[in-house]
Amino acid sequence: MKGAATLGVITTAGCTGGNGDDDGEDGGGESYQVTIGATSSNSSSQAAAQALARAANEHSDTVSISPQVTDGWTANLYEYASGNIPAMAVDNNSLSKAINEEGPFADDPVDTLPQQGFMFTSLQIHWVGLEGSGLESTADLEEGGYTIYPIQPGFGTRLLTEEVIKEAGIWEQNEIYNGDTGDVPGAVEEGRVDALCVYGANGVELSGWVQEVDVRSNEGLYLLEVDDNFRQAIKDVPGAILEEFEPYGYEQDVSKITDTVVSWSLAAQWAFGPDIPAEATKEIARLAHEHHDTIRESDPTTLDYSDPEVMTTTVIPELEIHPGVAEFFQENDIWSDDWTSA
Repeated sequence: MKGAATLGVITTAGCTGGNGDDDGEDGGGESYQVTIGATSSNSSSQAAAQALARAANEHSDTVSISPQVTDGWTANLYEYASGNIPAMAVDNNSLSKAINEEGPFADDPVDTLPQQGFMFTSLQIHWVGLEGSGLESTADLEEGGYTIYPIQPGFGTRLLTEEVIKEAGIWEQNEIYNGDTGDVPGAVEEGRVDALCVYGANGVELSGWVQEVDVRSNEGLYLLEVDDNFRQAIKDVPGAILEEFEPYGYEQDVSKITDTVVSWSLAAQWAFGPDIPAEATKEIARLAHEHHDTIRESDPTTLDYSDPEVMTTTVIPELEIHPGVAEFFQENDIWSDDWTSA
């Protein structure tokens, strides 16, 4: 896929090989193969991209989608600026920080930003402790001396989580485990971490790597109580959304100390480079709207796009929207005059 990454899109005459719908575009014209940087192989973004690729394969004559493994949402902005990926999954916190040259982008800014697409997920990040750690609450972490996993470096979820933990004042006094998500289940099984930040998507299902942590933790996983200090930190960090709900997705009972998840949630969107034709991104938006049931068969966490307005939830007014997505929004009467089409 190196050629696709360099050019942004592969354009061919005729059909891409999908089954196609009678409501799709004319298969006799140009067709597009779009590579999307979608983070690690067992992530929520990768599952979402693969599901979108299935919908394109089954319901489009003009677009096929090729998910590409990358190092995370924040890392994707650097990969895009380097010309390595033409489209991506990216969270709004990373995107906002790149726009304003804040956080990691203060010392290492990117000179090129993608154009916005549409929302595809909201990840609900929260704390779990491990049996034998002695932890019951985030307040215990203020004393320090614990090993915590704040998610893989390069992930947008890590950027936001690190910010919240530092805001709560419990970063410096604890040991930070920086393994990849693929290494974490083993670290949990061997007792090398005391607490983890994990996440599920849209109140439906845990991310793939979190499911593996759940299975390999030998029934020793439980929700941490979130104290007022940490709750206030969530409220004080821009980009973090405070949510409370009952746990979902776990095979074991994680309600040993509390039966409430307190999360700092993070919304993410598909974003596209200008080399990708408007016809391609408009078709991708159409697939998400008209065939979200097909997408959900592959990825159960898929949002209900029957009302396309949910797709606009992640729009940042300061950044241009890809012209194909903008046209889709306009045709479905969900466009705002505050937004700009690229």
